[in-house]
Amino acid sequence: MRVRDKPRQARQIRSRHLRLLVLALATLVAISVLSRLPAWSLLELRSFDYLSTVDDPRPPPGGPVIVAIDEPSLADINAQWPWPRSLHAQLVTQLRAAGARVIGLDIILAEPSTPENDNAITNAVGPDVVLAGDETLIETPQATQLIRVTPLQQLTEAGAKTGIASVDLSGDGTFRRIPAYEDGFAATLAKASGTISATLPAGQLIQSFGPARSYPTVSYYQALDPAHLLPPDYFKGRVVLVGLSLQNAPVIDKGGVDAFATPYTVHTGTLTSGVEIQATIYDNIRRGLSIEEARLPVVAACILISVLLAAATVWRSTGWLTIVTSAAALLAFAAISFAGIRLAHIFVSPLGPTVAYISVVFGQTAFDYAEERRNKRQIIRAFAQYISPDLVRRLSQDPSQLKLGGERRTLSVLFSDVRGFTTIAETLKDDPEQLTGLINRLLTPLSEVVMDHGGTIDKYMGDCIMAFWNAPLDDPDHALHAVKASLAMQSAISTLNRELEREATQRGGRPHVLKMGVGINTGECIVGNMGSTRRFDYSCLGDSVNLASRLEGASKNYGVALLLGEETARLVAGTYTVVELDRIIVKGRTVPSPVYTVVHDADAEVLAAHRAFTQAKYAGTLAPSDPTFDRLAADIPELAGYYAIMRDALAGSSEE
Repeated sequence: MRVRDKPRQARQIRSRHLRLLVLALATLVAISVLSRLPAWSLLELRSFDYLSTVDDPRPPPGGPVIVAIDEPSLADINAQWPWPRSLHAQLVTQLRAAGARVIGLDIILAEPSTPENDNAITNAVGPDVVLAGDETLIETPQATQLIRVTPLQQLTEAGAKTGIASVDLSGDGTFRRIPAYEDGFAATLAKASGTISATLPAGQLIQSFGPARSYPTVSYYQALDPAHLLPPDYFKGRVVLVGLSLQNAPVIDKGGVDAFATPYTVHTGTLTSGVEIQATIYDNIRRGLSIEEARLPVVAACILISVLLAAATVWRSTGWLTIVTSAAALLAFAAISFAGIRLAHIFVSPLGPTVAYISVVFGQTAFDYAEERRNKRQIIRAFAQYISPDLVRRLSQDPSQLKLGGERRTLSVLFSDVRGFTTIAETLKDDPEQLTGLINRLLTPLSEVVMDHGGTIDKYMGDCIMAFWNAPLDDPDHALHAVKASLAMQSAISTLNRELEREATQRGGRPHVLKMGVGINTGECIVGNMGSTRRFDYSCLGDSVNLASRLEGASKNYGVALLLGEETARLVAGTYTVVELDRIIVKGRTVPSPVYTVVHDADAEVLAAHRAFTQAKYAGTLAPSDPTFDRLAADIPELAGYYAIMRDALAGSSEE
């Protein structure tokens, strides 16, 4: 049963939730500010470029046909540009004869040429011909001028229509919107062909249809003789646009004549000719494919939903599942935006929701990471002096294994004490430095043994060490590790005694011989941080701890270095040979407790003889003269002192 600090947990949860709410509000405010920056709008438009072209849409059927003034035409006609208008007149005549419904000349014919050429084109045009005009805004410190260039008056008087071919470019120089001209070139073509929508979607985002040369295109010289150079009825019933369109689309960093970046430029890096852009505008108007940008309330609602979704994602905690959920959410934002473009012709930028989601999720993740790092540092500081560095690393990597605040656990508790150290301290009372050095030389190897065997050092009490196993980390073999540590501690004492004897010999003095008693008991304890709010230790307490201390003190009464409690002996009996020595009533207890020790090199017959010995001792049938004492002392030399003490005790009781 774990004792939890529920108020502290509740405070931590409330603090985390409050921090998350503040982060969400800060994100909303930050995005509100960022969305007013021009760079933000350009990023939204760039996301539109990717989403509106990700499925590589192609031109709708029945759309315009382009007659390109291209490299083959320049080579075939072999005339200096601009070509004579009589050649354009011939083209119009041929296209009309081939069944073209409407002819759009994306060529500016604003200045007079020769009377012969001007009359030729005047006689060729009519209501089925749309001529390009141009509109330019010139800003100077003195004034702002709007200059509009239109075709020759005699051409419009002959029935030709005028359409402004100028396009609006975004801040990054990319064409994305339907021009805001009622008499735009494509809009005028749509009116002339009888397919104009009820309302011109001026300013809406354009739907692109592939990179350069995606529209059906023939060379200018082929259109001059369609009967021989093109398939039959190639132009019949079609809208035909004539303009500059190079076969090798110019790359974006070199620019080009009448060529512009479009949403497809992010994929190809090439520009699209102006005449093909006019065809794209025409199809957007004709088929109602232009895309409206979502209004501010819709965008704000999407961002708010994103923030709430992000807060829900990290409301309880952050981890690997947060990454998976975040990836799914970001893909969902892009998919929803794409679906809006395709199904509803509405563009809701995923940028705002994406940034909002990432800001909240990764912001909270950063807070949690910092909190985790702080907890790890606290763990390392709190336990570095008690347990081995390997256990500290395991705790810092997985703090969930640590249960602070107190819990009930089964521990194996060890007490060790040096026999006769008080006498040694008395002889060194005039040399405190040597005494301190001796204590440090004693406690250092013993402490290393405890930590090397996975134990936790509870405290030092002079020359005594208290340690326990199975906390703060689980240790299924805690009793076995405690016993192994006690045996290793005896070896460490022997090593230290040899060093002290060698040093004493070199000085010509007498060595201090150290002997140690150990008591180990296994049972339920309360373990956790104990002390004040400013100073505490990770410690354990309980009846099992008291018994372990009593066992250590009682070990000298049985002439052995190690005394085990009943549960400890049971748990290690499969690894070590344990023998029962006595049943004692320790201080604070009324029920006798069996005590055991570990022996080596004792066969089954000898062990059976020892068990018979202890049963006789309990029954009171032993006599000091019984030869069993001498026989067992010879068979189990480790317990010779124990048998001698038991004989003396019987002899003393007999005399009384």
